[in-house]
Amino acid sequence: MNKLVCAALAVSLTAMAPVAALADGHGGVKVGMITTLSGGGAGLGIDVRDGFMLAIAQSGRDDIEVVIEDDQRKPDIAVQLADKMIQSEKVDIMTGIIWSNLAMAVVPSAVAQGKFYLSPNAGPSALAGAQCNPLYFNVAWQNDNLHEAAGAYAKSAGYANSFILAPNYPAGQDALTGYKRMYDGDLAGEVFTQLGQTDYAAEIAQIRNSGADSVYFFLPGGMGISFLKQYADSGVDIPVVGPAFSFDQGILQAVGDAALGVKNTSQWSKDLDNAANAAFVESFQAEYGRLPSLYASQGFDTANLMLSALETASPSDQEAFRAALMAADFDSVRGDFAFASNQHPIQNIYVREVVREGDVLTNKLVGVALEDHGNVFIDDCKM
Repeated sequence: MNKLVCAALAVSLTAMAPVAALADGHGGVKVGMITTLSGGGAGLGIDVRDGFMLAIAQSGRDDIEVVIEDDQRKPDIAVQLADKMIQSEKVDIMTGIIWSNLAMAVVPSAVAQGKFYLSPNAGPSALAGAQCNPLYFNVAWQNDNLHEAAGAYAKSAGYANSFILAPNYPAGQDALTGYKRMYDGDLAGEVFTQLGQTDYAAEIAQIRNSGADSVYFFLPGGMGISFLKQYADSGVDIPVVGPAFSFDQGILQAVGDAALGVKNTSQWSKDLDNAANAAFVESFQAEYGRLPSLYASQGFDTANLMLSALETASPSDQEAFRAALMAADFDSVRGDFAFASNQHPIQNIYVREVVREGDVLTNKLVGVALEDHGNVFIDDCKM
């Protein structure tokens, strides 16, 4: 097992190269990472963790301690861990949560207790709008974004009667809302499934009989693997469109050939042509022995955003640190990157296609779905 994997599996982690203490005498920064490391969504949290820790190691800093805990994809566990990190571990910054229902359980309390929260994934609409907060930054996207891009792609592809489905939790609700916002065709059906569901026979039967000319689904992690395999086995040949979450690197090998040719939307791809991305893909593969996923790229960018802010300010000086985060003065693997006024990204969102490269299923860029795209909740945020 390589050095970073060993480090990331420890309960308390510290990057190993020397650096001076922070100028204000803080003597170091403690980061609390709560993420999903077991169960059906473990691959997502592992990739966020590994991308984050790679950036910390590459920074050469030894004054940053990262405390990592497994939320088991359970809101009550996440809340308990957050309270422990804030009250006992005395962390300065929090990050790591994958699932929006866990984010809604943890983030409002964390920022109310004066802690910065940098989201590497979950971006529920409430936290972009009415519940926005100066201490909360989303470094990935607002939940609706990739689904909006999929709706825009479906419209441009001429689809006119989509069947859409997603799990019944905040990100699933945001997903279908986002798709419908940019897609102006009819709906052959709209279904909310159970979070964590693994049997989709009933939903596939509905799709078969719906008269749909396309299927759009958001089923992250193991849910998407189950659905795609069952869909392929069913013989239903209606074209599928999805967000990257169900067609990303860590999932494709489990899905297999059922994913080939599927168009999916993402703000990142391993073949994005910029120097930061090329270096990231190479170093991640060298360190971990696998291609990075969307989630790994988000963990990497989250850490580098944090590191860029720490160059000029301490989290203890909240106004200065917030300004440093807002500046986003780092080389994102996505290329151009900026924050909207509600502290969510403005970025391109791309269309990718699942292809085979040798023995590996992966994605290649095929176009831009939405350019310099922000989110629709900016006016609801009263910061």
